[in-house]
Amino acid sequence: MASAMLSIVSSSASASLSMHDTPKSSGRVSMTVAVNVSRFEGIPMAPPDPILGVSEAFKADTNDVKLNLGVGAYRTEELQPYVLNVVKKAENLMLERGENKEYLPIEGLAAFNKATAELLLGADNPVIKQQRVATVQGLSGTGSLRLAAALIERYFPGAKVLISSPTWGNHKNIFNDARVPWSEYRYYDPKTVGLDFEGMVADIKEAPEGSFVLLHGCAHNPTGIDPTLEQWEKIADVIQQKNHIPFFDVAYQGFASGSLDADAASVRLFVARGMEVLVAQSYSKNLGLYAERIGAINVISSSPEAAARVKSQLKRLARPMYSNPPVHGARIVANVVGDPALFNEWKAEMEMMAGRIKTVRQKLYDNISAKDKSGKDWSFILKQIGMFSFTGLNKNQSENMTNKWHVYMTKDGRISLAGLSLAKCEYLADAIIDSFHNVS
Repeated sequence: MASAMLSIVSSSASASLSMHDTPKSSGRVSMTVAVNVSRFEGIPMAPPDPILGVSEAFKADTNDVKLNLGVGAYRTEELQPYVLNVVKKAENLMLERGENKEYLPIEGLAAFNKATAELLLGADNPVIKQQRVATVQGLSGTGSLRLAAALIERYFPGAKVLISSPTWGNHKNIFNDARVPWSEYRYYDPKTVGLDFEGMVADIKEAPEGSFVLLHGCAHNPTGIDPTLEQWEKIADVIQQKNHIPFFDVAYQGFASGSLDADAASVRLFVARGMEVLVAQSYSKNLGLYAERIGAINVISSSPEAAARVKSQLKRLARPMYSNPPVHGARIVANVVGDPALFNEWKAEMEMMAGRIKTVRQKLYDNISAKDKSGKDWSFILKQIGMFSFTGLNKNQSENMTNKWHVYMTKDGRISLAGLSLAKCEYLADAIIDSFHNVS
């Protein structure tokens, strides 16, 4: 009687069966099941990104009334993506010049680095003239933050980064991946849907001396709530007293208020005090260069020698990460900022984009105020700035917005007004009022 020997390597569903005769004297048949098991079997499925996942869910919805207010990307009144006219002109210039696609230096395009530092700090800022600014082109805001996080991890071991509660969803990911410890400071007050200024100052004051304090330069994401200039002065006082290092994330310069100078006022205030400051920049919003991944990390130091050393180490960190940055977006920024006519046209387009969002914000407030007879004060909508509005809706209420009203948004109650049209304001007002009053 023939017998079979079964060898199971693993329980994987993918298997191959082989049968081969043993010598005739034994009269046995050996049957082996060889199973191919992935070496990546232990890697779990990652959860969907809380922000980008919103767009995926939106695309799958077939309802005509659906609204995508999740991702922070500017849309026209017809809710279409917008490529700035100055960007098209800058790209035409590149074609006319026949510019090549050779590698950039590790620190990026020199013309871009000069333009971006001057745009941030002001062309006549003494720190630029004194060569105290180390600027390295980065992969938009995210890549610039990540490069700075690597610098902190390597040269400030054990230093903690203080992050606002709440903050942009990727901040914590960036510092976690760089193995930089972080903690939160109070920022949002749910009772007033405003700034918890006293809590913010107290938490910064209580943090270990020499901590890095991550601040949103303007148009705080996700709340849209910014400190006043007087409050910025007091924040700077506490940071100086505790010997902390301010670390600004500037993703909306010119896009928040429509003014490049007004939106950089917080950063310039700290620099004018003689403080050493880190600043990450992005051109995704203000020039609409989302897919070009163009930004910079700037480190303002107390001396040109310190700035040179910092820049050398930022380059050293960038080399094994991505070697050198892309050129296309850098040339667009350099062309726009470097040409007076294009620069003025850009400022006009920024004012137009910021103005559309302000108009939508006002219309949404007007609709909610007219429809909601409960007496609730919705004026916080008008006090917020930038492309986002923090509605004060909780997770269940936000889910009702999506499940019942087909309004796609992040679960923290943030909506992107850049994705809203005047024509849809009344519908959104109905959705917010229903979700706030009828869902707990």
